[in-house]
Amino acid sequence: MKKLLTFLCLLLVFDKTQGQALEKLTLEESYTLANENYPQINQRDLISKSEAYSISNAAKGIFPVLTINGQESYQSDVTQIPFQSPEMNIDPLSKHQYKVYGEVTMNLYDGGVIKNQKQSYQAGAKIDQQKLEVELYKLNDRVNQLYFGALLLDAQIRQNQLLRNDIERGIQRTEAAIANGIALKSSRDVLQAERLKVNQKLIELNAARTAYLEMLGLMVGKNLEDSAILEKPKQLVSNEVISRPELLLFDYQRQAIDVQNKFLSTRLKPKFSIFFQGGYGRPGLNMLKNEAETYYIGGVRLHWTIASFYTHKKEKALLDISRSNIELQRATFLYNTNLAVRSQKSEVKKIQDVLAADDEIISLREKIKNTASAQLADGVIDSNDYLREVTAEDQARQNKILHEIQLLLAQYSLQTTTGI
Repeated sequence: MKKLLTFLCLLLVFDKTQGQALEKLTLEESYTLANENYPQINQRDLISKSEAYSISNAAKGIFPVLTINGQESYQSDVTQIPFQSPEMNIDPLSKHQYKVYGEVTMNLYDGGVIKNQKQSYQAGAKIDQQKLEVELYKLNDRVNQLYFGALLLDAQIRQNQLLRNDIERGIQRTEAAIANGIALKSSRDVLQAERLKVNQKLIELNAARTAYLEMLGLMVGKNLEDSAILEKPKQLVSNEVISRPELLLFDYQRQAIDVQNKFLSTRLKPKFSIFFQGGYGRPGLNMLKNEAETYYIGGVRLHWTIASFYTHKKEKALLDISRSNIELQRATFLYNTNLAVRSQKSEVKKIQDVLAADDEIISLREKIKNTASAQLADGVIDSNDYLREVTAEDQARQNKILHEIQLLLAQYSLQTTTGI
């Protein structure tokens, strides 16, 4: 029975522990989840399916094509023999004529049109996919703002508790001084009022953290409770190489221009096909026979549109302009990105320099606070003097917290600017 009770107790403790397990989230996971949760992500499959269908349809251009035509007409005049002979009697053609025929055509040589169409669809799909990647990449900056905002609030909440502990110690020492007759009750009231202000600040910080977690949860598609833990990412080394998805988009756009250039060349080439036509009509192929009959005809067909030669040079010039425009956009993007990188690297360096002095400031402020705490217990200073030193140390620690999160945000913003 004891073993059974022990087992049940352990099971209850295990279940309770499991129920209280805190959810953890990293910055990298946030990037991934935000991309997967973004509604536009479904466009990836649509682009792939559209590409597959278009290429499949283009490939069917090599298959024979069947067309069926029909015509019935009444004409005002017909071809007649201009003379009559007793030895030869030729009935005039009927003015009422009709025919129904089918024709099968199959390409022998299309000048590379089908191949070019496939390449064009593939190039267009790459561009559409990369445009989507560019849009998804923009989510990273929004994730950074929310994630590091929540981390800053986490650190401020922890510092708030440390400040509250210092005030509690001050209250305890003040009460001892009051009992010894070396301090007034008003000194304790001052500290108690400050404790209430700290508690109010904690409420504000928790409310702000909840709001940040809710917004971050909406982006990543997860319900982040107040108990959720956001892991603090490691510091980064600045990256000099720009590898943004926009650069790949420019490459795909240039490739699409090359495909269009090839298409211009295919328009200049002749096209050959074979055909077979069979039908029934009046008259048939024998125009001198005024009877309905079946007929067929087959052969090779040449199609060559020389009008493309007239516009070829100007169309190539237009493609060259488009290519130059893409290069200009790329150069502008790199120029602006490099400016942003330089500015962000300066920001990172500034924060690192400021952060280097924070520990020394905190150490000095802590010594001053500890001295003030002892003086408060001895009645040398009052609660206002003690609070001033406690607040000064708290402000020094708050500054360090802010600078640490600012440094991380600046580093990861720089990484987002250069390319992950």
